[in-house]
Order: sequence, then C-alpha cells, then structure tokens
Amino acid sequence: MFKVFGAFVKKEFYHILRDKRTLLILFGMPLAQILIFGYAVTNEFKDAQIDVLDYAKDEASIQLIDHLQSSGNFQLNKVLHSETRMEAGMKAGDSKLVVVIPENFSADFYGGRPLKIQVVADGSDPNNANTLVQYVTQMVNSFQMERRMAIPGPYRINVESRMMYNPQLASAYNFVPGTIALILLIICAMLTSLTIAREKELGTMEILLVSPLPPLLIILGKVAPYAILSFTNAILVLLLGHFVFDVPIVGSIVLLLLMCFLYVVTALALGTLISTVSKTQQDAMMRSLMGLMMPSMILSGFIFPLASMPILLQYIGQIVPATYFIEILKAVMLRGVGLDFILFEVGILLIMTLVFLLITWRKFKIRLE
Repeated sequence: MFKVFGAFVKKEFYHILRDKRTLLILFGMPLAQILIFGYAVTNEFKDAQIDVLDYAKDEASIQLIDHLQSSGNFQLNKVLHSETRMEAGMKAGDSKLVVVIPENFSADFYGGRPLKIQVVADGSDPNNANTLVQYVTQMVNSFQMERRMAIPGPYRINVESRMMYNPQLASAYNFVPGTIALILLIICAMLTSLTIAREKELGTMEILLVSPLPPLLIILGKVAPYAILSFTNAILVLLLGHFVFDVPIVGSIVLLLLMCFLYVVTALALGTLISTVSKTQQDAMMRSLMGLMMPSMILSGFIFPLASMPILLQYIGQIVPATYFIEILKAVMLRGVGLDFILFEVGILLIMTLVFLLITWRKFKIRLE
C-alpha cells in the first residue's frame, strides 16, 4: 500500500515540476507579491508636500519651519502670504497640509504666553490626513521641548514614549507577516483546488477512484507534493522578509517553521475542500480567489484592525485562517514568545485543518460510492 502511495506522490511531483505555469504561480507569484506589498503597502510617508503661512516671519518661526523639514517626512512646497492661497495648493494636488504660524510667535513662545499653531489638512484621504496632522503635532512638541529645555517651569510634565518590538514604527513589521499569511493561503489553496478539479475536467478522476488506494490516501497523495513545495515557499518568503525588509525573527526559528508548516497544511486542506465541490478548474480558481483573497485581506487584521469593525464582520474574521496565523507570526517573529503564548491560535488552526480534511474525505467518499 505504501509503495503504491509513494509512486502516486512521485507521479504528482513529476506533474508539478513539468508544468512551468504551476511553478511560476508557486514560486514566482509569492516573491513578486511580497516585494510589491512590502514596498507599496505602507502607512509611512516621506517628503509630504506642505505649505506654510507664516504671519510671524521671525527667528523662531523660521526655526520651526526648518525643524519640520529636518526629519525628511515633510518637504516645503510654498511659503504663503495670505489665507486666500491656502486652498489652492490642495486643489492642485501640490500640497497635503498647511501650517499656519501666528503673529508674534517668537515673543509669545519665549515669553511663556499661550499660542496656537493651526494645521489645515486635505481630508479627502482621512487616514493620510490624520497621520500627517499627528506627525506635525509630534514635531511641534519636539521643537518646543528642545527650545524650552533650559527654561525651568513649574508643573512641567515630560512624557517619554517607547515603542516595544518596533521602535522605528516600520510598517514592514506589520505588512510582511500579513503578506506571508495572504500569499501562502491563496497560493496553497488555489493550487490544490486546481489539481483535483483538473482531474475531473480531464476525466482521470475515475481512474483514481478505482485505484487500490483509499480516498484518504488519494487526498494525501495529491496534497503531499504541494505541502513540501509550499513549505519551501514559506521559507523563501520568510528569508525575503528578513533580509530585504529587515523584519526580525526574535523567537525560535524551529517554532516559526513548525507554525508555517501547520498553516501550509491548513491552507492545503482548505484547497482540497474547494476542489471537491468545484466541477472545473475555472470554478475552483474563482472560489479560491473570491472566497479567500478578499476575506484574508480585509477581515484578518492584515490591513484593518478587527476590533474597529462591526460585530458581524468580527465574527466572520474569526473563521479566516489568516487571522490566527498573522497573530502567530507577529508573536514569534516580533515578540519572541514561545508555544505557550500561542496555544489558542495553534489549536484553532489544528481544528480547522481536521474539519477541512474530514469534510473533504466525506465528500470524496460519497463520490466513490
């Protein structure tokens, strides 16, 4: 029995390695996606164009403008001379934000009198506008702290912040784990769903059904080559994220690889389930892309936090495998935790894998009968 099973797995390997399109999807697409997502999908900004309306035109206001540009996040577009020109830059798309510095800025600032700096942002992109305003606020506060450091004052409270696990606030620390989860789920599930659907289309499924192998071994034989190749793919993607985007691996590498293998098996089990209910390869591909890509991107916490979504969407997100794998990746890679901290997520993925395989086996057995 095991000799027949080994020959069956070997045959599947030959089919995969001879198909250049499958190899391109398996290895080319993940590498391209993680590079695109890693560089393009980011909440950071550089050289954001800003305008300044400087009523003061004194030494302190000039120092503040220079301070805003010193980080490299802001680039001065224009120095305005009247309020009527504030909206022109935003309408033309040349400016995203206007900083208004009041008159007597230097005298009020060093005299300890209250003053306000107005920040006007382009709200057509709310997330970007909010990020810009928050960063301007931080830069103004740091300017104030630097200039007033030598000036003693009563009731003065200084706040020092520290970002654990991501001190540079690099967006790659968030998007690389999410991209890995998305890539492995889509690639593994899609390829395995196509493989059985292809047997149905070519009419070779009947040959498999009358073979001496039981349904469970037929499923495992179809999945085993993709499991090995997909796990190799996971290692390549992890190495790419680490060496290209400098995402650290603080925790155990062995534990991380075990978790990747578990997730690959979960994705492959889901792919076999999709293939058993699909009649054609096109049907299997559509089910894989539409049923997995959108939920995995939007409802897994990859881009938007689940806690900020309506309750119904939060419940839907709880049945997306990527939700748990992303948390596992962040916990092991960034926080360096052990297995005892991720037992819940591991348990959920194990249960999902068993459920997918059980349903697949039942449907395959019904077809055999």
